[in-house]
Amino acid sequence: MNALTCPQCGSENVYEDGGLWICPECAHEWNPREARAEAVEQGVKDANGNALSDGDTVTVIKDLKVKGSSLVVKGGTKVKSIRLVEATDGHNISCKIDGIGAMNLKSEFVKKA
Repeated sequence: MNALTCPQCGSENVYEDGGLWICPECAHEWNPREARAEAVEQGVKDANGNALSDGDTVTVIKDLKVKGSSLVVKGGTKVKSIRLVEATDGHNISCKIDGIGAMNLKSEFVKKA
């Protein structure tokens, strides 16, 4: 299973073909490396305005409900080794959180640790 979603329509039903990812629902094709580079160029910033980059450790600044479940990511949770991704509905950080798993976060709800 991959943690990518289509940047055009948000579908999770994407697959890799060579170096590109393809969405079968809207036929959008993209290179996730270029999307990450674009996100870095745009200057993804945390809640305090600090620039974020791949591999950073961040801290969640408020309790966040996990969509589709009763789980909550508590404020103060440290998230290691983030990846910047092309923003899908504002979610521009891809990460794994202990006890919850892979998910995407909005940079406005984290601060650089």
